[in-house]
Amino acid sequence: MRADTAQAVEDFPAAEFDFRLTPELMTFRDLARHVVDAGNALAGMLLDGEDNMATPDFRDRIKKYYSGLTEQSGREEIAAALRGSVEELIPRLAVRPAEFYAGMITRFDGQRVTRLEMLQTVKEHELTHRSQMFLYLRLKGIVPSTTRRRMAKK
Repeated sequence: MRADTAQAVEDFPAAEFDFRLTPELMTFRDLARHVVDAGNALAGMLLDGEDNMATPDFRDRIKKYYSGLTEQSGREEIAAALRGSVEELIPRLAVRPAEFYAGMITRFDGQRVTRLEMLQTVKEHELTHRSQMFLYLRLKGIVPSTTRRRMAKK
């Protein structure tokens, strides 16, 4: 999944990285940076043993997990951050026992969920934004990598 998000970043025209569909939506660059930072923050908090994300200082606490990407970060830097962050997180997540994932936490919206459900939330969050990125690609006449693979199999 993350490889396809990174590929979308690499496929999008560099000269149009600040394209947005409407003024109130994130730019393509902002979406890509947000996927990196939100994934790092939410997974990082879980790994650090955070069990309550529904605190007034949540937005401040997540910043320590951010990638360091800036509003000027380009395609190569963002794609590398997307790939690198997941490569760093997977081994750390893999060594956790089943009991860790069964443990309950309070999500940022106040809902009580297991850590595994929280990881699923992180995945769903990325898929939501990746679908926005794919729409932006299609508006530029670019076929997303997932569709290219499916078409190649036919």
